[in-house]
Amino acid sequence: MIVHNAARLAGWLALATLVMLAGPVLTLAVGNVSMRGDWSRATHRATGLAPDPAMHPEAVVQAYASRTFGWRGAFAVHTWIAAKPAHADRYTRYEVIGWRAGAGSGLSVSDTHSPDAEWYGAAPRLIDDLRGADAEAVIAKLSKAVANYPHVRYSAWPGPNSNTFVAYLGRAIPELRLTLPSLAIGKDYLPAGEWLAPAPSGTGYQFSAGGLFGVTAAYDEGLEINLFGLVTGIDFRHPGVKIPGIGTMPGHG
Repeated sequence: MIVHNAARLAGWLALATLVMLAGPVLTLAVGNVSMRGDWSRATHRATGLAPDPAMHPEAVVQAYASRTFGWRGAFAVHTWIAAKPAHADRYTRYEVIGWRAGAGSGLSVSDTHSPDAEWYGAAPRLIDDLRGADAEAVIAKLSKAVANYPHVRYSAWPGPNSNTFVAYLGRAIPELRLTLPSLAIGKDYLPAGEWLAPAPSGTGYQFSAGGLFGVTAAYDEGLEINLFGLVTGIDFRHPGVKIPGIGTMPGHG
């Protein structure tokens, strides 16, 4: 009986995994992700989503998401935070970059790159935009939160990765009011020994087993089910269905 039940459970898990892979396969099939090109020649052009500091002296904090390079883009996005204090002449980007990780986390804090640049040829999408006093409240906590990022290693799957970092900032700084896209694989990864945490938006909670299995229930995120890092669910606030590889339909993210 035990063997039979275990086999049945394994069968259901295999079926669920195949269903959840349908979205990434469709994304590849319709050409939403390029399988060609050389990453070293991919563009990082500014896209005009970030306000020009010369024209907008107020504090600005923005979060971006962009499809990852190559076939991985069928599954996931890369996310980062850009911030500019009031009257500053440039933005600082806060992100984790996998190819810089080596034996470490890959944490990058830089003011030399465009805050809204393409990510290896893929145009970013603005997922959070705070101005003035709202942005200043975030900036006041940002440096300390970044310094306290707990992960000293990088793993593209299931985490900790770039999305784990941005999700951590959302939890550490509730003023961000950050809702990450369902395609942000790694956002559900929690430190070893932690099973329950606030959702990145701070409007609910999530259970996660190493980023491989989990459930999130929150006002902003809605209901999300994570299976091997792929997320499906329902967005109640902005009605839609979350599909792995595609994002939220209707809409995206």
